[in-house]
Amino acid sequence: MPWWGICLIIFSAFLFFAVIHRISKSKHPFKRSLLSLTCGLLTLLAVNLSGTFTGVYLPVSLMSILISMLGGIPGVTLMLGLNLFF
Repeated sequence: MPWWGICLIIFSAFLFFAVIHRISKSKHPFKRSLLSLTCGLLTLLAVNLSGTFTGVYLPVSLMSILISMLGGIPGVTLMLGLNLFF
């Protein structure tokens, strides 16, 4: 996938979260949207950094990054659960 396609997906996710936060009458929808995306990425980073102690790793690929951005903490938890069974 070209880099502009990846940027388009990330920007679309950002706008989607901003609209959701705007509908829920948040005071700062763009700030909350950026926080949602960042929280998912930081969770993926924390799982991979703690992998030396726990032995649990998630492969970092385009799909795992997008799932962690769109799903946040539940998305990373879902990937961990799928990694456990498959």
